[in-house]
Amino acid sequence: MFQRSISIMSDSTAKKVLVSIVAGSTSDKDVYEMAEKVLKENNISYELKILSAHRDPEKLEEYIKSSDVLIYIAVAGLSAALPGVIASKTNKPVIGVPVSAKLGGLDALLSIVQMPPGVPVGCVGIDRGENAAYLAIRILNLIKK
Repeated sequence: MFQRSISIMSDSTAKKVLVSIVAGSTSDKDVYEMAEKVLKENNISYELKILSAHRDPEKLEEYIKSSDVLIYIAVAGLSAALPGVIASKTNKPVIGVPVSAKLGGLDALLSIVQMPPGVPVGCVGIDRGENAAYLAIRILNLIKK
């Protein structure tokens, strides 16, 4: 599977990666690029991974266990299992971004917001990758205080 990692550099020194954008497929590119744009504009270090909860469950679990990011943004369409799977494997904040792949994105939206007790996932609007990034920045602002 395709994987892309990006870390924003500052003063020739790598910052700790704060946010992980995980997308289930490269077909979600238009949505995760909106999140990337906002994080870049706000000089927030991030990485992007393309990992499917269905096709790459072992790689996804390995990534979550080894990652020291503070916040996950999970971009997913259709059954949108990705945000819930990530939330079930970490105690860090997970922000789900439903993608309008089918049914206008309502299938993904409902999947993300209907998590069982103990598996919280924050959810932004359909195709609103930029709002996921803004929410991540607000959470980071609380941590900085």
